[in-house]
Amino acid sequence: MDIILSNSSDEPIYAQIISQIKAQILSGTLSPGEALPSMRTLAAQLRISVITTKRAYEELEREGFIENFTGKGCFVKTQNTDFLREETLRQTEELLAKACEKARMCGLSSDELKEMIDLVYGGENDD
Repeated sequence: MDIILSNSSDEPIYAQIISQIKAQILSGTLSPGEALPSMRTLAAQLRISVITTKRAYEELEREGFIENFTGKGCFVKTQNTDFLREETLRQTEELLAKACEKARMCGLSSDELKEMIDLVYGGENDD
């Protein structure tokens, strides 16, 4: 499991861990039933506090991405495909909201933003 932390990010370390593990689960890099490193192991690998990894794992469990079995460890939870799609849509909406905010800040029109999205998405709209 690859996790890259950035000290220059505004996002707290535990949140960086959460978002990267979620992304790996959503992309299929981490499979259902796959064991995650123990909290202590991950903390040692990332050179951070065990409290930080514990917080990240607890949040992932609360959100239904992983499950913790006492004495066995944490595992990727088998996901409902509707849940995975909904989470991906939520993340996409969040990113688009940030993009719209940036576009407004620099005076980009809605049509210009749509054109930009079409180009980035993979081609021009054939309407």
